[in-house]
Amino acid sequence: MIKIDFSSSKRVVVKLGSSIVTKEGGGINELQLAHIVEQIAELVRQKKEVVLVSSGAIAAGLKKLGYKERPHQLSELRAAASVGQMVIAQIYEQLFSKAGLVSSLILLTHDDLSIKKSYLNARSTISHLIEHKIIPVINENDTVADDEIRFGDNDTLAAMVANLIEADYLVLLTDQEGLFSDDPRKNTKAILIDHAYIDDAKLEVVAQDTTSKVGTGGMLTKIKAAQRASLSGTHTIIASGKTPNILIQLNGDESAGTHLECNVPELVTKKKWIANNLRSKGKIYIDKGAEEAIVFNGKSLLPAGVIRAEGKFNRGEIVRCINSKNKEIAKGLVNYSSQELEKIKGYSSDEIELLLGYINESNLIHRDNMVIFFKEKIKKEKVNE
Repeated sequence: MIKIDFSSSKRVVVKLGSSIVTKEGGGINELQLAHIVEQIAELVRQKKEVVLVSSGAIAAGLKKLGYKERPHQLSELRAAASVGQMVIAQIYEQLFSKAGLVSSLILLTHDDLSIKKSYLNARSTISHLIEHKIIPVINENDTVADDEIRFGDNDTLAAMVANLIEADYLVLLTDQEGLFSDDPRKNTKAILIDHAYIDDAKLEVVAQDTTSKVGTGGMLTKIKAAQRASLSGTHTIIASGKTPNILIQLNGDESAGTHLECNVPELVTKKKWIANNLRSKGKIYIDKGAEEAIVFNGKSLLPAGVIRAEGKFNRGEIVRCINSKNKEIAKGLVNYSSQELEKIKGYSSDEIELLLGYINESNLIHRDNMVIFFKEKIKKEKVNE
């Protein structure tokens, strides 16, 4: 049995999926939520700082509005979220109050964590709340979100919150016991994976991208969320929220579900902000030489290594770096606009001033303003061993 060290953790993000928050057929599962809230209260008594990321607002709203199935029209989903947030907030307030705790409601969009000022404000607010033993209940602000500003699922939101507050553990509670070698609902011989390192390339292979009737996130989104959370040195546990006293069990350092252990270097705050920024203004396609330099040698990206660019971007905006296999290997803050890049791509840094008539930086993206995705790096290293 795998031994974990949950008991020594200080900050924990607990995420509840829609299948845990809602009943079969709709409506809020208040009995189950009460049980989880009681466990969170016990963690607080054990001097842990806990943030709760909760799904279920849209599902709750759809039930209250009488929908039998999830609609496709965005305006209907926004309306359901608006109604559902009231339902969820009232229930959590009552449950936490009964447990002797004060709770707060925080609704976020991606813009709130991609704009640096808002990012710092959110971190300051959440940190203040948990330091005073107040439980932030966080959800995506679906009432105003659209495809351009959505996190996409609350697994991603929970991971970004874990990065924001530098949590020790991210606990994703779902209706499954954890990550299996295959989909257990289709293959009865599937085996529970009780432990894996977050950089294991096999994880995404076994994580079938399935979704529930009431939620948007499958196991693949949970793996990607765990990878994102690891940027802050956060470990992730995927477990069943229906297991009695699951959080108490974890706090006793008893193995449960799937423990995805982080074994990658923690990023500094600026790089975490860049990594967490899901939106980018463009793509820069680079050659093999540039990829080798930035991924393995810790160099900045130079104009000479650029093949072409897509999108319109200005100096200081985030762009993605794409390798020769059409895979995103990095992203960062660019020093030249897309118009300027068209003139200097493929040329050496010594020629920038000659081509533009001025020079901002000798590099296109400085290594200090760039995030390298460790998956590609580790895969390459293993091949070279």
